[in-house]
Amino acid sequence: MQQPYEPPDAAGRTPRILVVDDDPTVAEVVAGYLDRAGYAVDRADDGPSALARAAARRPDLVVLDLMLPGMDGLEVCRRIRGNGPLPVIMLTARGDEDDRILGLEVGADDYVTKPFSPRELVLRVESVLRRSRPATPGDRLGAAGLTVEPTARRVTKNGTELALTLREFDLLSFFLRHPGRAFGREDLMREVWGWDFGDLSTVTVHVRRLRGKVEDDPARPRLIQTVWGVGYRFEPGEGDD
Repeated sequence: MQQPYEPPDAAGRTPRILVVDDDPTVAEVVAGYLDRAGYAVDRADDGPSALARAAARRPDLVVLDLMLPGMDGLEVCRRIRGNGPLPVIMLTARGDEDDRILGLEVGADDYVTKPFSPRELVLRVESVLRRSRPATPGDRLGAAGLTVEPTARRVTKNGTELALTLREFDLLSFFLRHPGRAFGREDLMREVWGWDFGDLSTVTVHVRRLRGKVEDDPARPRLIQTVWGVGYRFEPGEGDD
């Protein structure tokens, strides 16, 4: 059973969630459930307002509708992320896979398709925030020119810092902890996302994005290799895909 969420800092600060949706009913319901779950909630109903609120009081996580007037959620996500790492859960009213993948491609850590269960959304928020908490000091990982510092959530490649999203960071850390082992997408979803079920294209998109940042030639990956019929394997030495 999933453990209750704990505040991300030692002082017990209440995590702040920014809910961005132009549908007042959806925004009110989501904000209400998050408030009852113990979060501080800010609301915005369009892209510019969301950017202004995030700049004035940076949230710990953003619940962001894809379809917004004037500036869509994809652009809002890009701009918010331009000011530093910030967990984002995307909401989409359409079940089209292209919309979900677009959200993941711009760096959303998770997505929920409308109509959705508000309780499920709260659980997704808890899961994402839990994984964004600092790791145990001294737990440093490294291989193939990559260095991961979990406490600082910092990754460098040959001394150059890489800009990874929350899920990309978790995925790379998991691979580094299990070199040479093949994992199916179901395994990665369970171990990295903490879900027993879900859309496996989420894993595929994150692997592709991660390859684009850690591989010398993402079209011919040597570190994160595809194991046909199984999934993926992190190989610190040379290999083919």
